[in-house]
Amino acid sequence: MSQGVAFSRGGTLALVAGGFALFVALIWLIASGEDFGGGGNNGQAHAASKGLNGYAGLVRLLEAEGYDVTRSRSPAGLETNALLVLTPPPATDAEELGELLRKRENIGPTLVILPKWSALRPPPMLPAEVRDKFKPGWVVLTDAYELEWPAKLPVPYAFEHKIERLEADEEPAWDGFGLSGQLPTRTILYTGEKDIHEPLLFDAAGHWLALKVLGEQDSDYYQDAHWTLFLADPDFANNYGLADQTRAAAVLALVSEATYDGDISEITFDLTLNGFGASENLLTLAFRPPFLAATLCLLLALLIIGWRAFQRFGPAAAGNGPAIAFGKERLIANGAGLILRARRFGLLGTPYAALAARRIAGRLGLARHDPGAIDAALARRLPNEEPFSRRAARLESADRPADILSAAQALDDLTAKL
Repeated sequence: MSQGVAFSRGGTLALVAGGFALFVALIWLIASGEDFGGGGNNGQAHAASKGLNGYAGLVRLLEAEGYDVTRSRSPAGLETNALLVLTPPPATDAEELGELLRKRENIGPTLVILPKWSALRPPPMLPAEVRDKFKPGWVVLTDAYELEWPAKLPVPYAFEHKIERLEADEEPAWDGFGLSGQLPTRTILYTGEKDIHEPLLFDAAGHWLALKVLGEQDSDYYQDAHWTLFLADPDFANNYGLADQTRAAAVLALVSEATYDGDISEITFDLTLNGFGASENLLTLAFRPPFLAATLCLLLALLIIGWRAFQRFGPAAAGNGPAIAFGKERLIANGAGLILRARRFGLLGTPYAALAARRIAGRLGLARHDPGAIDAALARRLPNEEPFSRRAARLESADRPADILSAAQALDDLTAKL
């Protein structure tokens, strides 16, 4: 066997460098929060969805307008000083959302876009040529619904969420921010009217489609809180509604209102309320202050240790061979040597006799290997041979190496004759 090294210095360095690069890549993937199943494009109403009811188009529109847009999967994103856009699902807990909005009063502005549509994946009964046109995340909108939990929000956020279905001869017109146009459907969601709210968008009947929370004039919210806006009908902001240029301009005006006429250039779309939250872990925390300093020191120490490992004094010591050789023969020899050193020869007889009994019983075609059955079968096959039980008893009673070897040889002779 060659005593040369397994890897050259360059090969070892390449292995270490490659492993370190893979480790860094793993940390980056975990910290990025992206999911390998398509980034969350599951057909629901949130910022990662490309279906009709999603807001991926709004994200791209705001980025094109110069906003710094982030899609957050971390609970820490709810504490951003930028504009926070919430897209709560239909089964939202009003108490939890109300507590979040209260915290946001002292942090930054918030825009809440309410859900509207029941969305389904393309049904399997569609013709193949139609089904093949559907891209990942596309959905079929079935029906709109009003929500109950907005009325359960704490003051001053609470309002009634209502629905109106226009007749075929009625136009779904809207106006606000000096703009006007048509909604994509005749099913309209709107809010109840309150003095502590300010309307921003209206339909043809004067219903409020979007509002800004003002609070009572003698309250702390009216004096100090950051603005909270609600968009009751999301067909201004979702991918369905953004197909119209005027509706896109209206949602941009709504975002400008929420960012204090563009004074805030950063926007965070929350995904944790939609089930895409990711908890903090040690890998991501290790690269954030105040732990970043300790991590850098550890990496520097690893570099020093690696450099020192490649600067050893002389070649690595190598012996003449392994201390314990591999293979069945060496295993038997090592076991025998251990018994010889311990001088426990009396322990060999009984196990070897049992092993010989199983082997001889197999040769005789016996299901059991008790000595009586073996002796009876052996008397029929080899009537002139010494019985098995007598040979086994002689082996079990032997205590000297020569006697053990002689008795074991007698059992092996009997096996050979069979």
